[in-house]
Parts: sequence; structure tokens; C-alpha cells
Amino acid sequence: MRVELIRRPLPSPAMAWATPPLAVLLTMLAGAALFSLLGYDGPAAVREIFLTPVLSRDTWQDLAIKAAPLILIAVGLGIGFRAGVWNIGAEGQYIAGGLAGTGVALATWEMQGVWILPAMVVAGVLGGMAWAAVPALLRTRLQVNEILTTLMLTYVAVQLLNYLMRGPWRDPQGFGFPQTRLFTEWQVLPLLPGTFVHIGAVVALGVALLAWFVMARTVFGLRVRTVGAAPAAARHAGFGEGDTVWATLLLSGGLAGLAGIFEAAGPFAQMVPQFPTGYGFTAIIVAFLGRLHPIGAVLAGLVLAVSYVGGEIAQSSLGLPAAAAGVFQALMLFFLLGADVLVRYRLVLTQRVRP
Repeated sequence: MRVELIRRPLPSPAMAWATPPLAVLLTMLAGAALFSLLGYDGPAAVREIFLTPVLSRDTWQDLAIKAAPLILIAVGLGIGFRAGVWNIGAEGQYIAGGLAGTGVALATWEMQGVWILPAMVVAGVLGGMAWAAVPALLRTRLQVNEILTTLMLTYVAVQLLNYLMRGPWRDPQGFGFPQTRLFTEWQVLPLLPGTFVHIGAVVALGVALLAWFVMARTVFGLRVRTVGAAPAAARHAGFGEGDTVWATLLLSGGLAGLAGIFEAAGPFAQMVPQFPTGYGFTAIIVAFLGRLHPIGAVLAGLVLAVSYVGGEIAQSSLGLPAAAAGVFQALMLFFLLGADVLVRYRLVLTQRVRP
């Protein structure tokens, strides 16, 4: 006896969109069972991580702050994934964007003017694009798999960050701590009136809406969808694969860099060694949970933001380890991929007949 995967007919859109909620539900059930086996109060852990952040009005602003970088990065990744361009190193591009914008902040630290923050934002976008340009060049010129190059460049970005924090960019008045100077009032993101949510959350929502329009109503969106779904048809239509690789990698890198400078000029207000928060990797889950759709990325970003905020709540209220949120995120991706497989294929037991 052996198990075979038999491809089903093309699933309906309703079934495809039903798998993310199912994956979240299975994550909650499996997470409760897992943490109960580890000696914790499993149902309480699920309640604190998934329900408390939503039901408590005190955490809504935290959710917006956590969701903003996830949405920005996931929108760019989703566009690339739909073209068959697998950018796994958005975390490195996020760091590179934060570093590029911080460089402008340090260079203008003694200056004043409304132009400083926009210059930091532009530098952050260009920094993320530059970090993504290396895999794009290697993919189009040497056919090097972008999965490997984007991922490995993440570790290069982390080491560059550590070098700058402990060397040239260390705050001379920081008592030896590896961190930059605090940004000035001209270098931090403005807050929405009456909240502590920075304007980057609004920008993230605007980027998602713009990406939806571009993907649904422009030739660029048609190019991306065609190259990803039918490369041969794309070549006949004159859509070059190399141009699409460059465009999608630069786009996803630029959005990751934008998220990086928003974090540096927002919640952090400086650059520190703890800047790599894993948003670039978590955004991969966000992209798939949102069905590689820009609007879906907004909803999925909020779900993953709930897990971040809820994980922090569970640490203080239940004594859960800091990795609890990561465990739930990994379970979510596992169940999402498993549900997608079962939607597209069915398992069949076959018996091998001997001649």
C-alpha cells in the first residue's frame, strides 16, 4: 500500500479563501493542546494571544503599529511570489532600509527642516532596493536562485548593523551602549492625532490599496500574473522574465526598506542591535495567509500583529516563553500549507500489483 496525491479540479475562489480562517482555527486548537502538554494553561494561552488583543481597546493602537511593517513587506512579497520570484530575504532589505535612513538621520542630526524626514524615507526605500538588486542581478545574469541569495544577504545585513552599532555609529554620549543617537524631532514620524500610532500605519494601508489597483487594473499587474502563471504565454506576449524579476525584487525590496525606516523613525527613534525583529520572515506568512492579495495582506497583517501583541501579554500574565508567538506563527503556516495541499490534491491509497 502506498499513498498518492491526485490533483483535484481547480478549487473555487471561495474554497481558496476559506483555508486561511481554517488554518487560524486549527492553530488555536493545536496551540492549546501543545502548551497544555508543556505544563501551561493551553486554553488561557490561546485566549491571551488571540482574543485579548482584539477585545481590549487598549491594544488596538499596538496592533496598528505592529501590523504596519508586516503589511508593507507582505504586499511587496506577494507581488513577487505571484510572478514566481521568491524573495525570502525581506528581513535583510528591511535592515538595509533602516540603516540607509539612519545614515541620513545621523548626517543631518544637527540640522533642522521638514525635508529631513522625507530624505530619510527616500534613503530607506533606496537602501532596500539596493539590497534586493544584488539577487536580481545574480538571477538574471547568472541564473542564481534568488531564494539562496536573498536569504544569505540577510545575515550580511545583520553583521553590517552590528558593526555600525559597535563602531562608527555608536552614540558618543551613550555610555558605551551599542546604539545610535536618538533621532531629533525633525527625524521621527508624526503621530496620528490623539494616538501614539505613527503615520506609517496610514501609509501601509494606502500602499496596499494602490498595489491592489496596480495588480488588478494595469499592464504591470497583468505582466506579473502572466509570468507567474504561464511563462511561455508571457514570452509570446512580449513580457520578459528578466524585466519582471528586476521589477518585483526592487519593488519588494523598496517596500521592505520603507518598513525599515518607518520602524527606525517610529517605534525605535534610533538604530539599535535589536532592530531585526523578524518582520521580514513573518511577512512571508502574512503574504500566504492573505492569498498573495494586497487587501488580504492587510487582514493577515492584523492577524499576525495580534499574535505579536498577544504573545507579549501572555508572557506577563501567564509566564509563557518569549518564543510562544513564534510557535503559533509557525503552526499557522504549517496548517495553511497543509490545507492548501488538501484543497488542490486528494490522498488515495493504492495497492501495488505484482506481475
